[in-house]
Amino acid sequence: MVPEPIGLNPGAVAASAGDRLLGFSVPGYDARGRVVRLCGTLDAILGAHDYPEPLARLLAEALVLAALIGSTLRPDEGQMTMQAQSKGGPVDLMVCDYAGGALRGYLRVDAARQGEIAATATLPDIFGEGYLAITLDQTAAAERYQGIVPLEGDTLCHAAEAYFAGSEQIPTLIRSAVRRDGDRWIAAGLLVQYLPAGELGRERLSVRADLPEWDHVRALAGTVQPDELTDPDLALDTLVWRLFHEQEVRVQDPLPLSRGCRCSPDYITGVLRQMPEADRADMRSDDGRIGVDCAFCALTFRIDA
Repeated sequence: MVPEPIGLNPGAVAASAGDRLLGFSVPGYDARGRVVRLCGTLDAILGAHDYPEPLARLLAEALVLAALIGSTLRPDEGQMTMQAQSKGGPVDLMVCDYAGGALRGYLRVDAARQGEIAATATLPDIFGEGYLAITLDQTAAAERYQGIVPLEGDTLCHAAEAYFAGSEQIPTLIRSAVRRDGDRWIAAGLLVQYLPAGELGRERLSVRADLPEWDHVRALAGTVQPDELTDPDLALDTLVWRLFHEQEVRVQDPLPLSRGCRCSPDYITGVLRQMPEADRADMRSDDGRIGVDCAFCALTFRIDA
């Protein structure tokens, strides 16, 4: 089989200097966090599709969330998938996933209804009624965990905060920002959480009336500005120091991020080879080839069988 991709070049796209995620902790306040910025990786993902600007911004925010949440897994542990399914709105499906620093994502849009989406559209305007499912596949431990929350609030960040509050019972603050400069995109985000380990030796968070340590950290994190998050000249560790310079803050080594998809020619060829010949025969077009679409990369592969 000789695969011929039609569309953009498939596979992973190397991370640019601006595509980074930085983990940090504020041990004196039992808090941890991550800050992420996407540049070239975001351009590569959005460039594969012709989304109107409000939907491009929505997917950019979703990819930021995927990086912030997915990076809670160790690089060799598995992947995180975030999926929004809905009915009644112009978008009925959104999928993003993260594995070992590689991101991908796409939206399924009713083209006839794209014009309904205003720049100020909220989640109900875009999705109608639906839910957000976050799935953690931890291959090293052979475990799979999924949390589901309604698609409510103005932004995906609000829905993700509800996920952590309900499914994980972890107080969480999430902020994101998306900026477009001509044909270039920058998206960034900040996630700060009260450490679950902070519950050891004292009352569980669910029965405590006050969380002074968390209230303080949340107030500081909440001062972050969109322009700070999306400033490519502001290093992520400098941003973290700005927010928490009065506390002891510890940063981890930055993690490079990239666009990654499993729609490589070798992968698709291998999948087809595992299928019965009768099934492959049903899939062949008149020219004897099998067409395989990748929704993530907007590619069509024509496979000689």
